[in-house]
Amino acid sequence: MIIQARSLEAEPRGDSIMTAAMNETTGRGRCQRRLVIVVRADPVICGHSGEARNLAEVALQRGFTDVRIVSWPVDLLEASGLPLKPLDGVLPYSKGIEVERPEPVGDYKVLDGRHLAGMTGRLVELFTDGVPTVCMSLYLSPHTLAVADALRVARSTGLPVPVLTIAEAVGSDVTNVVRSCAGDGRFGAAAQVLSAYLDSDLPVAVSGYTKELIISSAEEIDARHGTSFAERCRQRVAISYPAINTADYLHISAEKTADVLNRRGLMRDGYVLYLSRLARAKGVDDLITGFTASPACKELTLVIAGNGPEARQLRQQADATGTPHRISFLDDVDDDEKPHLMAGCAAFVLPSKPRPEFVETFGIALVEKMLAGGGPVITTNTGGIGEAVGDTAMIVPVGSPAAIADALDLAVTMPSEQQTTMAERAREHARQFDRACVFDHLLERLTETTERELSLA
Repeated sequence: MIIQARSLEAEPRGDSIMTAAMNETTGRGRCQRRLVIVVRADPVICGHSGEARNLAEVALQRGFTDVRIVSWPVDLLEASGLPLKPLDGVLPYSKGIEVERPEPVGDYKVLDGRHLAGMTGRLVELFTDGVPTVCMSLYLSPHTLAVADALRVARSTGLPVPVLTIAEAVGSDVTNVVRSCAGDGRFGAAAQVLSAYLDSDLPVAVSGYTKELIISSAEEIDARHGTSFAERCRQRVAISYPAINTADYLHISAEKTADVLNRRGLMRDGYVLYLSRLARAKGVDDLITGFTASPACKELTLVIAGNGPEARQLRQQADATGTPHRISFLDDVDDDEKPHLMAGCAAFVLPSKPRPEFVETFGIALVEKMLAGGGPVITTNTGGIGEAVGDTAMIVPVGSPAAIADALDLAVTMPSEQQTTMAERAREHARQFDRACVFDHLLERLTETTERELSLA
């Protein structure tokens, strides 16, 4: 599904049942409507933490009076092993966006449920205070599960619960939970996630590939247990590509880019860039091998920006190349620097490869790079990457350092006119993922879904 761009100033459709409900006037004479997003928020290095920020920012533009991101305490994130940005490098949220990190409930005897209880309890409070609310959860487990439990509790109180829900499934929801449970024969855990997902007013997937992955896993569960999850997913799940703030990448100051590169000891077009998590499924090991084998890159630097579980192994691999001085690792890149590093590179490489624990179900970093300009994008056609890049990137086979080397040779020696044309096509393709377009489309789909269900009731 291609989302057509609309003006940032355009208002969502005004005749919807959701808009009417949201515009009810309170006793104080002020219209209120709330957006709650439940997600692993900053400082987690994850495209969907950025997506949550982007959706929250658009909600303010669209007149939501109360915008909250409900996430986990920072100390819990630090202890989790998740790759994190430097705290002082996280950009502030706009005034009007509140990030809540509920404290755990209970003592040590509650084990892992303490923080989930804190999150669920806070959602119950938000759902029962009378403010019309749209609640969106990114990652089904545990966030959609928390929303579903909070709704059940809220409705059991007998208080009004004016809440509509959107549940967004990403790749790891399937690979880490549903598919692994199906493979292990753990029906209950898979059923819990799929049921909560389908009970949402609008279940969405971040790409067509993700939807098909969900359906295939559900078919496996249905075949074993006689359930009907797959057909329900096929009928109800919509596609909603990740929301990206295109303005951050379309309007980049050349002077500031020069300053950022100078501080990092880099020159425009003097480096090849990788910027994402350092995990096996990202193919950084193949990139290191391919880069060192590329004759055209002999005078360039490979910049590997990010953090993650493979950081130590990748540094060891770089040391073993014989030319470790040509490979630079940056684990402290902040949100403000990222667009400039992308704009200044000779080529951007994300050679993802499918792994049992992770498949690239979209490729947010690829779209950000396409918006920023600079050298060509080199990637693989795995998972949902094809939906992210269209026909505007250089595609190499999965797990092929030799093909990466060949692509780099072509990319860094490409005539400037051809490179400019390629960059312009990539930027035009990437514009469709603008956060305002995605946000408005989500609300329109939510309205259509709830109106249709009411007409059938």
